[in-house]
Amino acid sequence: MRPLPSRRRNSHGLSLGVFALCLAAARCLQSQGVSLYIPQAAINATVEEDILLSVAYSCHGIPTIEWKYTSNWGVQKIVEWKPGTQANISQSHKDRVCTFDNGSIQLFSVGVRDSGYYVITVTERLGSSQFGTIVLHVSEILYEDLHFVAVFLALLAAVAAVLISLMWVCNKCAYKFQRKRRHKLKESTTEEIELQDVEC
Repeated sequence: MRPLPSRRRNSHGLSLGVFALCLAAARCLQSQGVSLYIPQAAINATVEEDILLSVAYSCHGIPTIEWKYTSNWGVQKIVEWKPGTQANISQSHKDRVCTFDNGSIQLFSVGVRDSGYYVITVTERLGSSQFGTIVLHVSEILYEDLHFVAVFLALLAAVAAVLISLMWVCNKCAYKFQRKRRHKLKESTTEEIELQDVEC
């Protein structure tokens, strides 16, 4: 004969099932803890332009957001903050960075040295994190190059004009010199002819 199932065993099994379900849900939440969206992964800009490094994130709770800059000159921390609190901006980027609660930052009047990789790390309170990269390429303004070329061409034109004027003056002087010389030669040959006529 079989013993009757006890209520104690059922409640113990039920609590283990609920615990396992909660543990699985917590793992799912932790694995999907932070998601990061970067709409534009590569940005081209010109010197003195203001650039928005735009991102969007979603996570549970308030995360810590950190931006770093990587280039040929090394890695440099730009800013770190929690949305709703004051940002801790590095000395190198003071008065050049504006932060937004969605994780985006704005860089003011960028230069060629600002070209490089900008890495954002969003870290959740539980420890899970996600990072993304934006590539920024800053180039010189085209009209400055054209301005340089125009000034260089104007300088070349001025030098050419001076050289042409000098050549013209030299040509006139040479012409006058040749004319005088021909005149003297003519006079000397006339005198010689006259002398020969007189001797004869």
